[in-house]
Amino acid sequence: MKKVNIISVLLLTYLIVMSIIGWPGRKPDSDYVQYFVIMGISLAAIILLRLLQIRRIRRWRNKQKNNF
Repeated sequence: MKKVNIISVLLLTYLIVMSIIGWPGRKPDSDYVQYFVIMGISLAAIILLRLLQIRRIRRWRNKQKNNF
């Protein structure tokens, strides 16, 4: 498994665990909008990080290929 995949899986697992721990279901004044917005922003950051890592690896491979 590639390092990029491992990091993505770990971050997604962390997001799932934190979202379960932070579930506002038992609170009487629950703010579900804020909960889902924070989860969405975190998910977008994880996806963006993955895309940037893949892009960086491709650039590095192309640079190595062109040097030889």
